[in-house]
Amino acid sequence: MNDFSTPLPPIVSMDEWQAALERQTAKEKEFTRARDKLNAARRRLPMVEVRSDYVFDGPRGKATLLDLFEGRRQLIVYHFMFGPDWEAGCDGCSWVVDAMTHPAHLNARDTTLVLVSRAPREKLLRYQARMGWQHPTWYSSLGSDFNQDMGVTSCNCHAPDTDRGERHGISVFLRDGERVFRTYFSGKRGVEYLGSLWSYLDLTPYGRQENWEDSPPGWPQTPPYVWNRRHDEYET
Repeated sequence: MNDFSTPLPPIVSMDEWQAALERQTAKEKEFTRARDKLNAARRRLPMVEVRSDYVFDGPRGKATLLDLFEGRRQLIVYHFMFGPDWEAGCDGCSWVVDAMTHPAHLNARDTTLVLVSRAPREKLLRYQARMGWQHPTWYSSLGSDFNQDMGVTSCNCHAPDTDRGERHGISVFLRDGERVFRTYFSGKRGVEYLGSLWSYLDLTPYGRQENWEDSPPGWPQTPPYVWNRRHDEYET
C-alpha cells in the first residue's frame, strides 16, 4: 500500500515549481473554458418526449416516472447496474454513489437525483443498508421496459459492453406540466461527472494509477476496473 520505492516527480526550487504551476494553471483554464462551451451546447440539445407509462417500486410504493421528479422540474437518473438475480450491486456503480452528496443542493436548483435498477426493491434496500447510503432515493424498475428503453439493459446477457446484460449510464429528464422529456444520456466514462473520487485522484502525482494513463515511466499502475472495490471490501 505504502510503496516508497516508486519514482518521484522532479524536485526543484520554489521559483521553478511556481513557474511550472502557472503554466499548468493556464492550460487548465483553457480546458475549463472548453468545458463551459460543451456544457452550453448540452443545454441547447433537442429533447424527446417519453410517452410510456413506466411503473417503479419506491419508498412510497408504486411510482410513475413523473413521481420520480418529486414535484421538481428536472430529474437525473443514475442507471445503477443491479440485475434481478444479482446478489450485490455493481462495485463501480457503488463507487459512484459513494461520492454523491446531500440532495438538498440539487433540490435547491429544482433538480432531483435518483437511482434506478432492475433488482427488486427488497434487494436494493438490503444493499443500501450494507453500504450505509441514506440517499439518493433508489427505485426498482423490475417489471417495466424502462431499462431496455433507456438502452441500459440488453436481452442478450452476453452483449458487448455489458455485465450480464446490464450497463451503467445517466439519463436526464425535464418535465413540462404532466409531460416528460428525455434531454440527455451518457454512459461509460461519461458518468465520471458524478464521481468526484476520480477528480480527486486526477489531482495527485500518481493520478488514477491505471495503465491507460499517460504517466512517467515507473509510475505505479494497474489495469482499470480491477483495483477498485466496494468500500467495505478493501483490505485495511
